[in-house]
Amino acid sequence: MSDAADQIFATLKQSSQSGAPLYLQLRKSIEDAVNRGLIGPGDALPSERDIATKADISRVTVRKAVQDLVKGGILVQRHGSGTFVAPRMERVEQSLSRLTSFTEDMARRGMAVRSAWLDRGLYAPSPDEMMVLGLSSSELVARVARLRIANDTPLAIERASLSASVLPDPAGIGSSLYAALELTGNRPVRAVQRISAANLGDSDARLLEVPPGIAGLHIERISYLASGKVIEFTRSIYRGDAYDFVAELRLTGPSEEGRP
Repeated sequence: MSDAADQIFATLKQSSQSGAPLYLQLRKSIEDAVNRGLIGPGDALPSERDIATKADISRVTVRKAVQDLVKGGILVQRHGSGTFVAPRMERVEQSLSRLTSFTEDMARRGMAVRSAWLDRGLYAPSPDEMMVLGLSSSELVARVARLRIANDTPLAIERASLSASVLPDPAGIGSSLYAALELTGNRPVRAVQRISAANLGDSDARLLEVPPGIAGLHIERISYLASGKVIEFTRSIYRGDAYDFVAELRLTGPSEEGRP
């Protein structure tokens, strides 16, 4: 990327009179080059020494700028290989008005879906699981944890809990939990979701292939049968750079105000 590198450093020298710290100027020059397509996803950056030499700045300054861009998800570092422009994510828009499985949702978009199992087993329930699922301390809970992957990109970590009476053999689940529940007449018909911002910890970030501390979405979902019984308690982490959740809102008319 020698031509692109020369343009990056030329821009840096042109802006050197702005008064901003040098590492911010370098960070902006590299980020602008990525946004303008001068360097694309997967392209390697020159080494810190080469950048420092070309830009006539210290390696400490280069390292600080690069680390900022890694934290921001613009660049990725691979141990022993170097620093690269991060893959460009196509954002997935998911409606909050429909209760669908990840498998069904991605299939409608024509995306190749697969899961990496993180856990499938029966356990003593936690206090939260006992409260939400209505379990006693003597009952067991089935936990199903998966890394959800679409078009070879990890998008979400889902950790679902159900009563063992509903899912006595979690290891027997195929590609879709909801498909398995439908076979026994236990597919949920409605759910309540709570969405909050979260900074990803080391283990979740590693699974999602993003820098630790990057912004993500924490989603807690409680799903119900038609009878009103809670059937599923799921806590998920979604990549913040990959998902947009969309809800349709309707204005309440005067005749509907006060209705239960």
